Amino acid sequence: MAKRLSPRNSEVNALEQRGYLIGKKIGQGSYATVHLAEYIDGSSSKKMRLACKIFDKEKAPDDFLDKFFPRELEILTKIENPHIIQVRITRKISSSPQVHSILQRGPRVFIFMRYADNGDLLDFVKSNGVVPEQQSRLWFRQMASGLHYLHSKNIAHRDLKCENILLSRKFNVKLADFGFARFCMDHEGRRVLSQTYCGSAAYAAPEVVAGTPYNPKLADVWSLGIILFIMLNGTMPFDDENLPKLLKDQISRNWVFRSRVRDTVSTLMCGGGNLGGSGTGNVPVVTRAQPALKNSENQTQPSSKMVNTSRKDPQPIIVG
Repeated sequence: MAKRLSPRNSEVNALEQRGYLIGKKIGQGSYATVHLAEYIDGSSSKKMRLACKIFDKEKAPDDFLDKFFPRELEILTKIENPHIIQVRITRKISSSPQVHSILQRGPRVFIFMRYADNGDLLDFVKSNGVVPEQQSRLWFRQMASGLHYLHSKNIAHRDLKCENILLSRKFNVKLADFGFARFCMDHEGRRVLSQTYCGSAAYAAPEVVAGTPYNPKLADVWSLGIILFIMLNGTMPFDDENLPKLLKDQISRNWVFRSRVRDTVSTLMCGGGNLGGSGTGNVPVVTRAQPALKNSENQTQPSSKMVNTSRKDPQPIIVG
């Protein structure tokens, strides 16, 4: 195990009493850091490698603490799917499960989750280039399965991008980072449009870029299509340096596939209706109706024969 989290001895002791050890920092955000961690089961002494996201409430603005952060915590405790990164939950005590994977000490909140041994999809594409079609089919099916699960619970992710697609030890994908996720149905069962324009412009649906109220589920599906394009082409479909031009290119479908990308995959993204915010595309239709995505369950390892590529990080458009 790497060296432990430093100086705040009371925090370290409290975590160790629950079986958690926190190691080196592996990621950094505006209000949080991500560390390697380890959980040691007190009864069996078995060890589990985890990641720990540490939020510092003193660094976060009030609107984040009042709106986004409580949503993320609530959603994390309600979801469980093989293609979504999991927080740890204890065995049931009496009739209800006790969540001890989300702990608070003073202004800091510790969220423990499964560790993704092979990093994220963005780093994979930067290092290896175009993802072979067979592997892209598998990963896309897994992403669509995880997203369909979320949508079936009326949860929209709202920040799907390659950085938030993690790769497990066996190179299966896991959706991650629910900082902008929200429920999209009110208590009376009515659909709620989103008016918070969050995420990254390069992955955002036209409605999000335009700044109009949008259906967050359909915006998720648009983002899923952008991720598929990146896997198959090794580049972004749009330049996000200029938002008005980005919106114009989206509406006019001004994108180009590699010549070797199969027609069936190209059809999935731009044929028969938009796969995204402006059209009628949805996750069940995408996963069931396209031959290009079928018979891909058996392959779990990526090919090593890939070409290197790189790109700049997408421009954030987080507002409120």
